[in-house]
Amino acid sequence: MLSAPRRKLFAVLTAPAAVVALLTGAHLAAGRTAASPAAGSTAPHARTPQGRVAAWSPSMTAGGPNFNDQTIRMVAHSTVDGGALRIHLSNLRGTIPLTVAHVTVGAQADRATAVARSLLPVTFDRRRSVTVPTGGEVVSDPVPMHVKADQSVLVSIYLPHATSSATWHSDAFDTSYLSGPGDNTAEASDASFVAARTSWYYLSGIDVVPTRAHGTVVAFGDSITDGYNTPAGAYHRWPDDLARRLADTSAMAVVDAGIGGNRVLTDVPNIWQGVSAKKRFAHDALGQPGVRDVILLEGINDIGNNSGPGGAPLTTQDLIDGYRDLIRQAHAAGVRIIGGTMLPDKGNGYYSDSAEAIRQAANRWIRTSGAFDGVVDFDKAVADPADPAALNPAYDSGDHIHPNEAGMQALANAVDLSLLTEE
Repeated sequence: MLSAPRRKLFAVLTAPAAVVALLTGAHLAAGRTAASPAAGSTAPHARTPQGRVAAWSPSMTAGGPNFNDQTIRMVAHSTVDGGALRIHLSNLRGTIPLTVAHVTVGAQADRATAVARSLLPVTFDRRRSVTVPTGGEVVSDPVPMHVKADQSVLVSIYLPHATSSATWHSDAFDTSYLSGPGDNTAEASDASFVAARTSWYYLSGIDVVPTRAHGTVVAFGDSITDGYNTPAGAYHRWPDDLARRLADTSAMAVVDAGIGGNRVLTDVPNIWQGVSAKKRFAHDALGQPGVRDVILLEGINDIGNNSGPGGAPLTTQDLIDGYRDLIRQAHAAGVRIIGGTMLPDKGNGYYSDSAEAIRQAANRWIRTSGAFDGVVDFDKAVADPADPAALNPAYDSGDHIHPNEAGMQALANAVDLSLLTEE
């Protein structure tokens, strides 16, 4: 039976040159395997003729653990109603081809247990197995399965051979399950799943033909968007809360493209925290099926680490130039981009008078420049009325920078939904 879920930090391998060379790849065509497009290109999924939208899609990085003759069962939480579900698998950050022998998907009953008779086989070009090339990604054939907004599904993948360091999303704030040796993808019970982790491995997305949604909103950012300090499996990140608000009005899918520690301008030395927003934006945001809008909330890690281009100290203009680059990329792809002001962080290790000056100046530019297609004043939504440089204590998860569940809801409530529902 399952052990109690527990957090485990895996030893992270030093990134070899091959990994570095792969860090700017993009998505591939459905049901095919191929090498990734060149960095900076707009991925081909954005406006598919099938009218598909991304139901769920975490951003993937390098540095995950190795696997051999194991089944991984992962939870994916849909933000939209839809059918003809497709599974996305990624070896984008891998250094050797990835063989996946068997994949299934089914409705989650509890933890690693699937609803009885709900597990369905997933195929790739009508084959059960698929080899994902080094630096590549694949999309499955459509599965005859319907999902609802706020519903969790279980995706199980069997890896028959030794892998390299996994392409993964380290901080899932959800639980994944590992089996002992063998293919356990078709087992509905949790009996063969003997360990729990809080990361996603190789599973990079689910898209659907929507029941009524007309597009995808991508919430793009760092750990605040990724959901740091929110309970595992609660789905109370601000993008989750935003998806529930949209479901009550004009439904749109919402994708969480946050990565803890990520920066706008520079790659993070910890490779599991991702390449810069400028490098990953085309893939992680503009490459999402049905993308119409991006909400950007990022920059505090650039400020907190004083990380300007080329190792120089950060300036406000550096950060503005980075924002302008993301705006240019979005507009070139025909996607609207909404700027979010950075949250207060007084009392956190990032805070200093000089850092606060940059945050205030950058936020002022976001609010007043007119460069974005709209603005969400996240800063104002969660600031302490008695000290606007600090997070409101009612919204503080305890580290004075990451909001708690109430704070995440306040961020979602700050989004003017009319910004996202224009045809």
